[in-house]
Amino acid sequence: MDYHTSGHPSQSSHASSFHWLSFAYQGLTEIPYETILTQTDTLEVLDLSYNLLDDLYWNPVLLGQLEKLGTLILDCNKYTSHVKFPYMPRVTTVCINKNKINNLPVFVEEIRRKFPNIKILSMMNNEAAPSYFNGGSLTQFKDYRQYVISQIPGLEILDDTEVLEKERAQARKTYRLQQSSQGSRKRKEDSSRKHTHMQKTPHTIIRQ
Repeated sequence: MDYHTSGHPSQSSHASSFHWLSFAYQGLTEIPYETILTQTDTLEVLDLSYNLLDDLYWNPVLLGQLEKLGTLILDCNKYTSHVKFPYMPRVTTVCINKNKINNLPVFVEEIRRKFPNIKILSMMNNEAAPSYFNGGSLTQFKDYRQYVISQIPGLEILDDTEVLEKERAQARKTYRLQQSSQGSRKRKEDSSRKHTHMQKTPHTIIRQ
């Protein structure tokens, strides 16, 4: 199988070890674990972009064995919002542009839990990431950024734009207020249902 490599071979191993591997533009329908997992001790950057990978059959779960991986590139594949990643605390950069992600809360929660130290997330040209490039409005774009930033507080770059402190503060404010509003609305609905139930409860008349 053809693949590109970069980095210096390890001095402690007879086999070559690399810090960077690219399998881009290979038309892959499965992740080439037989090659990737020979680099568990050294690999820092893995590029699987521009292939035919999806989460129905080829979830990237075994990538959790890559102890030093810091950057994962999955651009232009067929991954959906329900992709399941392994827990990878060393990963700081995930690029998953132009896939089939359409459920933002589901996907962001997976990213937040599995990559606790992520600093850079790029998911442009997905349905869940509205922008001018895919027909989204400015309001949708701002809402999208605020939601992601509020859920991943350590994020420094979202897509191709730095996360500013004022943007981070606004994201926290917006979603704290939204959660508070939702809680208040739920309490009012519960109270209303209780009141309605009391009104509809028939009075029992006991005749002796």
